[in-house]
Amino acid sequence: MKSVLLSIFLMPVFTFAQTDTIITKPDFDGKQLNLLFEAGEEHNHPLMAVWVEDENSDYLETLFVAKSIATSVFGHGDASGGVWKPGVVRRPAALPYWSHKRGIQAEDGYYLPTPGNPVPDAISGPTPQEDFVLRTRLPVNGRIRVLLEINQSWDWNEYWTNTKFPGDEQYRTSSQPSIIYEALINLSDPEKSYEMKAIGHGHYSGKDGKLYKDLSTLTSAKEIVKHIKVVIE
Repeated sequence: MKSVLLSIFLMPVFTFAQTDTIITKPDFDGKQLNLLFEAGEEHNHPLMAVWVEDENSDYLETLFVAKSIATSVFGHGDASGGVWKPGVVRRPAALPYWSHKRGIQAEDGYYLPTPGNPVPDAISGPTPQEDFVLRTRLPVNGRIRVLLEINQSWDWNEYWTNTKFPGDEQYRTSSQPSIIYEALINLSDPEKSYEMKAIGHGHYSGKDGKLYKDLSTLTSAKEIVKHIKVVIE
């Protein structure tokens, strides 16, 4: 089932009045998770993935990923003939922490879905271009980690310059690396609302799946997100 996008009026936990809702896994069992995302001032067509891990930081499953990463087909991926059209583009630098956590390596060596082996429609869709709520189902109980990785191309700064890594084609489109946000959740506790906090960034060109905890060199990338909250029903 494809992700459903609809416009709703949001509950008063956020300051804005109206937003989009993404619904994934509507027919699955498990507790309802609502991820409330408030866009920052630098939010401009980012790519993102949301997933869940166990308390030992072992990957469990993806809850949502941007359609272009889920398929490796980008709307402006092919400029042949002088006209932009959809085409296959491999972007290992986009969401390297998620893709390596997922752990499925394609024939070209990248830890990315392919057009022939995409992420299912039930957990993928266009990334909203404004505030949104992700409504999905959790696969487990107990202690878990909910993570979100986000990245926006062409956002250079004084440290992450367009000449920093000459010849690195993946870095040329990545600029400042992805940022990873996390919320630690105990589903047995009465607490139902959790703030997501930035915990590090991904590799600048996607060569590994390490978490780089120093965020001091990132500037505008920190302003893509204003606020993220996870609410358990």
